[in-house]
Amino acid sequence: MAIPVVDPERYAEQLAEKQAYVEQTFAAFTTPTLDVYPSPPSHYRQRCEFRIWHEDDDLFYAMFEVDPDNPKNKRVVRLDQFPVASAHINALMPRLRDAFLASDELRRRLFQVEFLTTLSGEALVTLIYHRPLGEAWEAEARALEQALDIMIIGRSRKQRLVLTRDHVWERLTVDGRELVYQQVENSFTQPNAHICQTMLSWAREATAGRQDQDLVELYCGNGNFTIALADNFRRVLATEISRTSVASANVNLDANSVTNAHVARMSAEEFALALKGEKTGRRVTEMSLEAYDFSTVLVDPPRAGLDAQSCHQISEYDQIVYISCNPATLAENLTILTQTHSIERFALFDQFPFTDHCECGVLLVRRDPE
Repeated sequence: MAIPVVDPERYAEQLAEKQAYVEQTFAAFTTPTLDVYPSPPSHYRQRCEFRIWHEDDDLFYAMFEVDPDNPKNKRVVRLDQFPVASAHINALMPRLRDAFLASDELRRRLFQVEFLTTLSGEALVTLIYHRPLGEAWEAEARALEQALDIMIIGRSRKQRLVLTRDHVWERLTVDGRELVYQQVENSFTQPNAHICQTMLSWAREATAGRQDQDLVELYCGNGNFTIALADNFRRVLATEISRTSVASANVNLDANSVTNAHVARMSAEEFALALKGEKTGRRVTEMSLEAYDFSTVLVDPPRAGLDAQSCHQISEYDQIVYISCNPATLAENLTILTQTHSIERFALFDQFPFTDHCECGVLLVRRDPE
């Protein structure tokens, strides 16, 4: 893995290169002008993880660069600061390191540190050890929580000690509204909160004017899009396979007073069977599928994209909002989806500056039969 080299003065240049790559990748399709949404050029990641490297009496944060010619060769890279990470993480890094150096209890066999921060100022730090954690560790960790105004979780084999709570509360401003999200340690959340706000606003604009129709959402995670889009639709049915994410999504519905959405713990494949009447059971009954009039589907799949069967499934909806973290698999899926739908909006969200990663958003609308 190459560690991003952040150079804010070159940001416009790297963003132009990504734009050119995306436009070339989708050159075979009929697309509108690509809308490009920039990120802050530095301090954009709200979560990061670092190995802790021990050398004699010293220790430091580390990442590894892999030799592309020999993946078994890894070079340890010392990181005293990390411009990719939020300003809050960078402020905490030296203070935590000083605390580790000053305490044998906190530093002994410390293996990894994970940060989860928010735009609203909260910080949750997970300390991972290769040894059991006892009362002495807990006492020093609680003192450190107070000293740094953070929350700490201690992890080791078969141990997870939550000192205050296992989540942060993020507050995102979307189209003038404040949306509140519980983000749980060690579960997926959008790492670039600034771009997340932009993506949510774009998706709201793309789905405006559907208040008399319903939205179905696949891979909903902790309800990131569900919360933001709920008032664009009569009702929302969202599905997600992760038990932790479903629990957070339901907490977030309550926290934002969203009453027209239901989150079901179910895979996209199971949901397709339920729609066809080929899957029954308590969770299917709770969804009350017969009460919905789905006009729009939103998908935010993993990097592998959708399989052909799932593409054909979502082609049944009039409007498709596809959020993709991998342009290559998005292009493959569009070869199927554009057989029935036209691309009406096309966006590039620079979720990860100074890397090759691109996040894209596509709005597809069903073409009238000829």
